[in-house]
Amino acid sequence: MYKVVGIDMPCMDVNVALPKFPKPDFGESINQTSWQGGGKVASGIVATARLGVRCAMLGAVGDDIFGKFIIADFKKHGIDTTSMRVSQGETSSMSVVLSEAEKGSRTILHRLGTTPRHTADEMDAEKIRAAEYLFICAADAVVNHAADIARGAGTKVFIDADGYSESIMDMLPKIDVFVGSSYFYEKLYGDSASYEENCRAIMEKGPEIAMFTLGDKGCVGVSADGFFQVPGYKVEVVDTVGAGDVFHGAFVAGLVQGKTPQEAARLANAVAAIKCTRIGGRAGIPDMPTVRRFMEDGYIDYTELDARVEYYARGLEHI
Repeated sequence: MYKVVGIDMPCMDVNVALPKFPKPDFGESINQTSWQGGGKVASGIVATARLGVRCAMLGAVGDDIFGKFIIADFKKHGIDTTSMRVSQGETSSMSVVLSEAEKGSRTILHRLGTTPRHTADEMDAEKIRAAEYLFICAADAVVNHAADIARGAGTKVFIDADGYSESIMDMLPKIDVFVGSSYFYEKLYGDSASYEENCRAIMEKGPEIAMFTLGDKGCVGVSADGFFQVPGYKVEVVDTVGAGDVFHGAFVAGLVQGKTPQEAARLANAVAAIKCTRIGGRAGIPDMPTVRRFMEDGYIDYTELDARVEYYARGLEHI
């Protein structure tokens, strides 16, 4: 069966790399474009799958061209989509992601689709019960229902806590593995450097593993094995879009494969670093042999990655 089951409302990312943002009423040349699937869990679970873990997605898309691309891309990476709803006559969400080389910044313009969110009644409970991990990024009523199903069956609940919300804090007793962003950390603890103390404060609310990502500084966390701090890898950054999503997906893959939290964090740092060397949230996600080589000697084999960059550059012709 599937080791990791994710819940998300996936979107389409139109990635546009610019040398710099134009002034108002002026234009600018485009360095590169890429059409890729997007979404926190959606992109994270692609990383999980590319590292050799069997995965399934739950969620909903429209029957428009973007929805068809989203489903096709999951299938391309071996992810089961049989429990996703394709809403007839509805549109999928999409984002235009503008990355600026001059300042290393990005701007995301998001259009919410008309596709209704999947409901608790549509939840594939059997897939959740049979999985090792339920991969989530929100804490609404539907996700809470899925978490209840998971915990009742012994399936661990893993959350990508990118954006801070009180609902996520309230859900901590149902979460087994918490990985928060630097933004989430700052909302709770400001600029405090008491990483171990603050991670333990999260752990005391329920999770058995509590971590925070710190961008290019790596990550910090605590588990039954104690506190750990894992530095990031240095690479030539092209695009940071999806780096956090990919980190989470790689981390849960490491846990499924029997790694300690510290070992899984080191793997996740490496996968996210490699991703950042190519445009978009998915084109640069490496497979396990590629990331192992990088972790051993710093070498990145771009043969497959660049083929995927070219694949995504060709837009929607693959549908």
